[in-house]
Amino acid sequence: MTRFVLDASVALSWCFDDEDDAYGRRVLGMLRMTDAIVPAIWRLEVANAVLVAERRRRLNSVDASRFLTLLEDLNIGVDSGTSVHAFNNTLQLARRYRLSAYDAAYLELALREALPIATLDEDLRYAARKLGVDRI
Repeated sequence: MTRFVLDASVALSWCFDDEDDAYGRRVLGMLRMTDAIVPAIWRLEVANAVLVAERRRRLNSVDASRFLTLLEDLNIGVDSGTSVHAFNNTLQLARRYRLSAYDAAYLELALREALPIATLDEDLRYAARKLGVDRI
């Protein structure tokens, strides 16, 4: 099984019961057999989503801690080259496909590493499909 790029949208589906779905569970299962790679912004995206969920009382600190421990235990590597590509390739992808720079970072990483992507984001899935990036 090949390694893949993991979008925060999939990881966050593991945190919230109302976002739980078969696709997310399948990706989580895959991480027990292979590695994922994420852009350098991934931890900040996840941390911010957890923080917002706590502030809105959607998530308590015990469940947040349990979720973050799960993430730490998975085979998820952080790409060190994300910021190097931000002002050129990532920005161009964001412009071309009307993505946020954050979402374009996942796409840029998948393209650069020639890896499939795991995402629940419709716009990111569309752009990936247009560029021939497989979806897990």
